[in-house]
Amino acid sequence: MTEKIDPIRKTDDEAFELAQKLLKETKYASLAVNDTGSGYPLVSRVAACFSLTTDLFFAGSDLSQHSKCIAKDSKCSLMLGEPGKGDGLAYTRITLVGEAARMSNDHEWRGEFRQAFVGVHPKAELYIDFLDFGFYPLKIHRAYLNGGFGKAYHLDEKDLSVLFG
Repeated sequence: MTEKIDPIRKTDDEAFELAQKLLKETKYASLAVNDTGSGYPLVSRVAACFSLTTDLFFAGSDLSQHSKCIAKDSKCSLMLGEPGKGDGLAYTRITLVGEAARMSNDHEWRGEFRQAFVGVHPKAELYIDFLDFGFYPLKIHRAYLNGGFGKAYHLDEKDLSVLFG
């Protein structure tokens, strides 16, 4: 009988480098929420932003279904990472699991979030000040990093404090 090998690697410097690269370079993400109407998972594409001063957040309109769902149930996950040419499963991606809540438009940090977001998404200047648009900071509880085939990591709270510390 052969011994079963755990496919999850110990989180190391390579994992942190892969995760930090994704956080800094990814501009769009897949957002998964609980559809409060049907009970089924709902996935949307959102514009995301990470900066050293504002952490990770995304922008959304109050008119979107995912924003309506988050208003009722803050639990969500965000997957960052884009495939290039060839096999999309060979590319690095990270899924961040946590909670998001809309920041009020009069929040003291909104200006800082706006500046960071427009710096990453310059065309957002056209719509980001509409009253229905808001920022959703993500409070991350855990993360799953896949660095390509054979490079899987589970990041716990301790790992996240190193990553975001």
